[in-house]
Amino acid sequence: MQVGFYEFFAQERIIFGQPVNQVTPEQVAKLGASRVFIVATRTLSRKTEVVASLIKALGEKFVGLYDDCESHVPRHTVFAAAEQARAARPDLLISIGGGSAVDTGKMVLLCLAENARSGADLEPLYVRTDDAGVVTIPAVKRPPCRQMVIPTTLSGGEFSHTAGCTDTERHVKDIYIQRELAAPVVILDPAITVHTPEWVWLASGMRAVDHAVSSLCSKRAQPFTDALSERGLAMLATSLRITRQNPADIDHRMECQLGVWLSSMGMMRGQYGASHGLSWHLSAVADVPHGHCSCVLLPSVLRYNAPVNAEQQKVVSRVMGRPDKPAADAVLDLIHDLGLPYRLSQVGIKREHFAKIATDAMHNLLVRNNSRPIERREDVLEILELAW
Repeated sequence: MQVGFYEFFAQERIIFGQPVNQVTPEQVAKLGASRVFIVATRTLSRKTEVVASLIKALGEKFVGLYDDCESHVPRHTVFAAAEQARAARPDLLISIGGGSAVDTGKMVLLCLAENARSGADLEPLYVRTDDAGVVTIPAVKRPPCRQMVIPTTLSGGEFSHTAGCTDTERHVKDIYIQRELAAPVVILDPAITVHTPEWVWLASGMRAVDHAVSSLCSKRAQPFTDALSERGLAMLATSLRITRQNPADIDHRMECQLGVWLSSMGMMRGQYGASHGLSWHLSAVADVPHGHCSCVLLPSVLRYNAPVNAEQQKVVSRVMGRPDKPAADAVLDLIHDLGLPYRLSQVGIKREHFAKIATDAMHNLLVRNNSRPIERREDVLEILELAW
């Protein structure tokens, strides 16, 4: 008999396929908000009309904008955004753009909740994993307001209650968890994703593929997430290829976004392992985008895990249309078709990074949750060598 549990995060509505400027004011009204602060990615805000149009649609409810988000969410950007938000006194945040905007918005909520203004204020709040692999999740106060998310990439952070923020002094990406960091409303409008650079769209799509594969191959796999991940993975494997060939295909951009939604239902529910966990350390030491991390890590983690979850990996191969190939090769076929990197050496990781990555990874909750146990630095080094 199967035993387990599934926790629903504090999300209420996912709205898809409708124009963002039409549905956002409606959802703001449903949430009872009257003072809206926007967190946006720089390019979307300054080089397109998307954010300006949204501000116009919000009218007098708009009270401020932070659009200096940076990749991997370094602490200094979080504190700057939080200071602007404090001055604006919002009762709702809207983050619009890629994963950096989404996580910046979450961290702003956390800073407002805890009155965090410096690195010292954040130190007691991030998730810790000790030498034995025991995880401690500090209690974080309830944020004073919530966040609506309008994503333009496929990384899926809008479907979790987890925020990542990089300490640039320690070169470590810390993780923070609070149930109400999850967005009560997510709006998926494929029309605004045409502004997303192609490599970002495709690479973040591989992050979503990683979500689906990691759930299907997890030691904590279960029927609910299996069903959603299978459908999401199939949609992504098809639609990512089509949107590369025809970036203007809005229908398949929508299919990609729906695939992300389905594939993300195992996120931060104890299903992910080393591919996700090691990504944080690649990002911290060499500024590797998360999508590229999945490209270079997922195939090697699948090979490393094959001795313990070969039957689960067969499902991945079948769903991706490569039933006669190992799952790692099925994933590599997709990476090649999307024109993305697939080796650590192609994304700026050097062998001299290996020691720090392996040491830091032993204190990562996802690495220690891997299907095939990772109990020594040498286990991490084996994966890195496979990915080199």
